[in-house]
Amino acid sequence: MKNFTWGLVIPLLLFVSCVQDDDFSIPDTVDPDPAAGVEVQDFMWKAMNFWYFWQEDVENLSDSRFPDTPEGSAAYTEFLQSESEPGAFFDNQLLFSEDRFSFYSDDYVTLTQSLSGITKSNGLIFGLSRIQGSNEVFGYVQYIIENSDAAAKPIKRGDIFIAVNGTTLTDTNYSSLLFGESDTYTLTMGDIVDGEVVANDTEITLTKEVGLQENPIFLNEIVEMGSSKIGYLIYTGFIDEFDEELNAIFGRFKSNGVTDLVLDLRYNSGGSVNTAILLSSMIYGTNTKDVFLKARYNDKYQKVLEDSGTDLKRYFANKTKKGTEINSLNLNKVYILTTTGSASASELVINGLEPYVDVIQIGETTRGKNEFSTTLVDDRDNNYIYSPERTSKISSKNRWAIQPLLGRNENADGFSDYTAGLTPDIELDEDLTNLGVLGDLNEPLLERALSEISGTSAKRAFDVQLPAKPITNSKMYDPLKDNMFISDPPVIW
Repeated sequence: MKNFTWGLVIPLLLFVSCVQDDDFSIPDTVDPDPAAGVEVQDFMWKAMNFWYFWQEDVENLSDSRFPDTPEGSAAYTEFLQSESEPGAFFDNQLLFSEDRFSFYSDDYVTLTQSLSGITKSNGLIFGLSRIQGSNEVFGYVQYIIENSDAAAKPIKRGDIFIAVNGTTLTDTNYSSLLFGESDTYTLTMGDIVDGEVVANDTEITLTKEVGLQENPIFLNEIVEMGSSKIGYLIYTGFIDEFDEELNAIFGRFKSNGVTDLVLDLRYNSGGSVNTAILLSSMIYGTNTKDVFLKARYNDKYQKVLEDSGTDLKRYFANKTKKGTEINSLNLNKVYILTTTGSASASELVINGLEPYVDVIQIGETTRGKNEFSTTLVDDRDNNYIYSPERTSKISSKNRWAIQPLLGRNENADGFSDYTAGLTPDIELDEDLTNLGVLGDLNEPLLERALSEISGTSAKRAFDVQLPAKPITNSKMYDPLKDNMFISDPPVIW
């Protein structure tokens, strides 16, 4: 019986275990004609055949699809050549029809850096909405990343833009104009007048910078209202490098006697599962016997795990990865602000807390992503799992990486069916005529949460004149986008 190592990673972290099972390893499947030039497609197929959550539902990924015979090799080679461009091969030949989130990258270095919050960016975070009755779209600024090019320019939250380099934005060109190869572009700004978006005379030029890292802790403060001390946290991404800082903030909340918490996840598209567990523990408590989630993998992986008696549950935590005691508020109620951009790990926090805490969700229905992923590269000896310690082992002929969905998380009550998103208890769209200033007590969604806490909700009308209704947002064009990463897979000996 042979041993081998496997693991799942979030960026820059490797979790390794050994499995004593001859069947539970990357199988010696058929190989293509070495002269065919399909190394990338070959890696993609083999990695997906083994790890993909919906492997059994994709005919092209069937274990019996290509027998290890000369005829099977020829058929396999022809199949890999069916799409000359690897990205098209991944999208068109390997994905399950219901999969909205698996993706690829032609450079694993860029991908793994982005998953740690390091990207090429001008610091402008925005939504895009369609002009009613038209194919034209416009952008609206959600927030600006500190120490970015945008932070040095006269542009702020709530500003409107309608064109790029003099070209009006439409639903067919916005991707190339805003997210294309050019690092510099000029925005034509606009205003909302009588419910209509119109151009003004302002133009702003922005340039994307390599290596910009966003601190996801955008704002934290304590609001005093009567006898209540309310912690307010705007958190924009679950990035584990900032876990200690996050815990320190909850330490400040705790030492100052915070009694309520407003957690703003409106612009948080996801990230590390482990960080989601830590944040949830800071809110609810540190009882390590309380189940936060249970993971489910593809059928062949799941069978091995279950047959081995492996505990697929993850529990609330009492320490960070560095061993720091978690500062928990031990709340029985929490107020969470959401938009359609709130996804994956953000939704995991809401769903994981629901069995234990009265979660009052305010805002819009969330994205609806309940699956987790990991980074796979052409390192067969490590079962295609990316490890920063093994970059020299990655095939020199292939820098591509894939980020497929590996499994699905359910909460302690067994609930995981929120592919249509998590519906708010209090619906309140962001108003393009009054986005407000983040952190200002009169910013509509924060004010709505504070009114719930103080019991004064009836005194204020929250009328929305022009709801945002974004068709997409800038974070969806970041490699991190709406992903949720497994951080510590079950260990099997």
